[in-house]
Amino acid sequence: MNILGKRYLFFALSLIIIIPGLILLAVNGMPLSIDFKGGSLLEVQFENGTLPTTEAVKKIYDNLGITDVQVQTTGDGSLVLRSSALPEESRSAILDALEAEAGSALIILKSDTVGPSIGEGVTRRAVQAVGLAALAVVIYITFAFRGVPHAFRLGVCAIIAMLHDVLIVLALTGYGALLFGWDMDSLYLTALLTVIGFSVQDKIVVFDRIRENTRIHRKLEFEKLANHSIVQTLQRSINTQLMTVEFLLLALALFGGVTLREFAVILLVGLLSGTYSSIFIAAPLLVVWENQEWKNWFHKKTATAA
Repeated sequence: MNILGKRYLFFALSLIIIIPGLILLAVNGMPLSIDFKGGSLLEVQFENGTLPTTEAVKKIYDNLGITDVQVQTTGDGSLVLRSSALPEESRSAILDALEAEAGSALIILKSDTVGPSIGEGVTRRAVQAVGLAALAVVIYITFAFRGVPHAFRLGVCAIIAMLHDVLIVLALTGYGALLFGWDMDSLYLTALLTVIGFSVQDKIVVFDRIRENTRIHRKLEFEKLANHSIVQTLQRSINTQLMTVEFLLLALALFGGVTLREFAVILLVGLLSGTYSSIFIAAPLLVVWENQEWKNWFHKKTATAA
């Protein structure tokens, strides 16, 4: 099975998935929740099951001078309202107006208010957490694989593949924000950091097999050795992910309710991307670096044209 021989096809497939999603995020902006940018969130449900219209809800907020409300309905019949930070008197007035509009008592499922400064602090710490995780991975892999020639390359390729998984999650967020109204909250950050952890774990397994085979097949050229190592770990990687993680997350995404659906889908796709990148991105990048193939990219084109 010549996996590495098709490495540029795998690179292209990843770019086809990532680039449109990132363009959506660039055009529409990052769908940050109140956890990161500050504001108020209300999630309510009405006893008679009747929801007021979006126009009626926006009019209630407009009467209080709040013009940035976002209205979303969920599959279980609740109403999710996001806006700038609400004073207590405005919040009470909104709840009373919603009850009058729906003609029914309401049940408050969730009520949060986060100040802008707190949101900025959460964002800053989130970026720091991802940066520290990446640095720790490079240091650990460089030390753990110090017996392998160019051990530093293993760490760098693992980080690039990890960034690939992060970009896949961000692209998914762009699609989800456009189609389903997803946003990025603290639960989203939890899913993203979990994806990073699983992503690195898979890559270490593949790199460890490359290290073992380097000692056994010393005369084998690096590309064939890396391809042989990938094939040896292929069944383990796929079976472990499918049996222990992916099926459980799929069940959670389908039957776990609206509140956990975004979290479960992000984990489902992110962990699947982690397995994919371990096999089709990390090791192929290592081969590209080992062969220094970038020196021949334009040379081949020039020779062909001549």
